[in-house]
Formats: sequence, C-alpha cells, structure tokens
Amino acid sequence: MKFKNISLFVFALLSAGIVSAQDHTDAYRYSAEDLTGTARFRAMSGAFGALGGDMSAIGVNPAGSAIFLNSSATFTLDFNSRENTTNYFNGFNSSEESDTYFNQGGGVLVFDTANNSPWRKFTLAVNYSKTNNFDDSFLASGRGNNSIDQYFLGYAEGLPLDLLQTQDNESITDLYSYLGENEGFGAQQAMLGYQGFVIDHDVDDLENTNYNSFISPGNFDQEYASYETGLNGKFTFNLGTQFKDFLYLGASLNTHFLNYERSTRYIEINNNPGSETNEVRFNNNLSTTGDGFSFQLGAIGKVNENIRLGASYQSPTWFNIEEEATQYLETNNNAGERVTVEPNVVNIYPGYTLKTPSKLTGSVAVLFGGQGLISFDYSFRDYSNMEFRPADDLEFGIQNTIIEEEMRAASTYRVGGEYRIQNWSLRGGYRFEESPYENEATIGDLSGYSAGLGYNFGSLRLDLAYNKAQRDDSPQLYQVGLTDTYRVNRDFSSVVLSLSFGL
Repeated sequence: MKFKNISLFVFALLSAGIVSAQDHTDAYRYSAEDLTGTARFRAMSGAFGALGGDMSAIGVNPAGSAIFLNSSATFTLDFNSRENTTNYFNGFNSSEESDTYFNQGGGVLVFDTANNSPWRKFTLAVNYSKTNNFDDSFLASGRGNNSIDQYFLGYAEGLPLDLLQTQDNESITDLYSYLGENEGFGAQQAMLGYQGFVIDHDVDDLENTNYNSFISPGNFDQEYASYETGLNGKFTFNLGTQFKDFLYLGASLNTHFLNYERSTRYIEINNNPGSETNEVRFNNNLSTTGDGFSFQLGAIGKVNENIRLGASYQSPTWFNIEEEATQYLETNNNAGERVTVEPNVVNIYPGYTLKTPSKLTGSVAVLFGGQGLISFDYSFRDYSNMEFRPADDLEFGIQNTIIEEEMRAASTYRVGGEYRIQNWSLRGGYRFEESPYENEATIGDLSGYSAGLGYNFGSLRLDLAYNKAQRDDSPQLYQVGLTDTYRVNRDFSSVVLSLSFGL
C-alpha cells in the first residue's frame, strides 16, 4: 500500500474536506413533507389545524385527537402517480411513475372523565403515516457546451499526482479503498477521472497538483438518467385532553424512519477536434437508511360555536443517517480504445446526524352548524436552519454554510371546505408551498388542488379523495464542475381511499 509522509497526508485530507458525499439537496429531501394521510384530510388539502377529529389532523396539530367524540380507527390506501417533463438545452423527455401503497393507519381511544371534572376527556392515539414518497425517475438529454471533465478537474485541482496513481502491486480497488479511508470522497472522484483518461497531469511529477483534460472544448451530446425509490415515514404516539367546552390540548412523540435509493447514469459523447476521449459513462448508486425522533405540541380553542383557532409547534426531527455508495466509470475514443474503472468497492460513510427545521402552524376554521365548514392553515419553516452534525466537522461545516446561504424560510398556505348533504360530504381544497431556495428555482413553488367525497354509514365511513399538484424544478447535474441545470416540470396526482370505523 502507498506510503504517505505526514505533510502530504494532512494536505490531502484538508483538500478532501472541501467536498462531501452529503450536501444540501440531501438535507432538503429528508426534511420535506408531502401531503399524505386520510382521504378526508387530503380532500381538504390538509387544512385541519383548527378542526381535528381526523387521524391525519393529529400530524398537523396534536390537539386534534381531543376533538374525537368516540374511539375510532382509519386505514388508507393511496394510488400515486408522478409525471416528469424534462428540458435540457435542446432536448425534451417525459417519464411517469405510479404505485399503490398503504399510506396511513391508526386509531384513537377516547376516555370520558367524571361529570364534575373540568377535564372532560382524555385521548390516546397511535398513527402511522407515510410522510414522503421518494419513488421518481427522469431523463435529461440534450447538447451542451460543458463537459463532465469539469467535474473531475474540480476535485483534482490541488491534489498531488501521487494520490491518483497506483503503485507496484496495487490495484484500482486498493487505491480507491485507500483514498476513501484516508483522503475522502473528492480524492476518489479525482482518481476515477485520472485513471479513466478524462483528465491528465500537467507535469509528470508525483508532486504535481495541476491537471488538464483529455476532452477538447466544443459541443457534447449528454444524457443524465435518475432512478429513485424509497420513503420517509413516522409513527405517532399522541395524548390529548379537553378542558371544559372551549380548549383542547395535545402532545405527540414521533419516531421516524427513512430509506432512499438512487441510481444515476450519465453518458457524454463528443467529436470535438483534438479530443482524445470521445465517450464517457459515469454511474453512481446511493443507498440511505435512517431513523429519528421529533415531538409536537398543540392547542385548539373555541372562540364560539362557529369559530375555532389552532396553533401548533413541530420540533426539528433529529435523524441518524447511514449511507453507502458505489461508482463506475467507462470511457472510449474513436479508435475503439475502451477503459473501464470499476473499483468494486462499497463506500460506507460514517454515520451522521441531520437536524431538519422546526415548523409553526396557525389555523382558523369557521363551522356552519352541522352543514359545513371552511378551514385555513398557515405554516412556517426556515430551511436555512437545517444542519448536518457534528457541526464542527470540516465537511459538514462547509455544507451547513451552503445551507445558510442558499436556503430560506418558506410558508405554506392551505384552505379547505366541506359541505354535508344528509350522509354525504362534499370536499375541496387548495394549497400553495413556497420554494425553500433563495433562487426560487432549484426547487420551485408548489401549487395543488384537491376534491373528494365521503359517505357516513353510521359506525362506518368511506372517504375518497383526488389530489393534483405541480412544481417546476431546475437542479444542477452535479454540485461540482458540471453545474449546468435542467428543468423538470413535475405533476403529482393521487387517488386516496380511506375506511373509518368506530371502536
């Protein structure tokens, strides 16, 4: 194995510190929450903070469990569809993902107290909900004028050539493992580019730190495909109580889990004069698992028989996350000289903690007797407060600075209504979520509407909902070097069916 003197090792380690396998896009992915839950909740676009009386409403305001008059349970199925239309330079592509899954399940127990007690009842509730669905795929293709060589050059500059070359009896697998264990993610990327004949050294000297490209400037036919799967879910344990006839209080403890897998494939072809490498194929696979916890506090107050006000606080979620990744690089030239750099190494990164932003929600609802209602929720989350920990880690410190500079506070507005005709209920809603990015483009604003109906059989209720939402995103291909953006128009739709019954 390689021998490194102390000064060279320290320099390489500090250089590797400017890059990380985790970045702010990962932080936002695991912090974001989709509109999920029961059909009644989603038919009104989740505007339930001052209403309660629904299992998914507990996720907005934990005091909502105290609104239940009787013990009950609800289970929900969701048919979900995502359609992406992608524009990258002169290329347009579309893709669609759909699946059916168990979205929510839970129940609440209502315990009445003595007649002379001002505390009229206590409630205990347990609920499972799928807070985000990561299943997604898209293809971005077009002709650009920046090459993937900039990605590898960005990581290589400043690194000594000695780190990127194999020694006697040392394989690519040995070198890649050594760099991952001792120098970091960035050195591994530089080595892939160097060994794959994408980049070359300026001077044939082991102390060389400057690099050039085997690829000449010009036009590049590029294709970037991404395939994602996984979910973010939580189990909620809730306690609620009613004080006299006007105040409802609640608290929840949430245990969270996530699993996420992403596979990306990048292909670049050029016929630029002077290019010694004309084709690059670069594959990356990431697998993430995590668990965490959070808590919520909330209150609902009756101003009078027709107006209710709600307020709730959702703490940050503290996730413990572990990640594994693999990579593969292949290049070719017009003479048919193919080079494959396949380390066959699974990078197992040190576990880390992610703190998501807290959320404040204020709500108001107007009830028209037993005939109908209108409800409005406003939520506030400051995504610049996301944080990788330990914060004193050099790599995480840089990512946290990027989060503070590029992310911002975002508001969410939800309005919903319900109208009852005997045993039938007609529902509708609208929501608007601001972009969490300062540039308002990387992840765009989201707007959506919903509609639904329900029928009450007495001890059994059946609810159906339809949701539709749209958002435009403009993310970068890579965070380093090849930072060209592609535009994705995302359309989300779902049909939700819930069954509720008294216990």
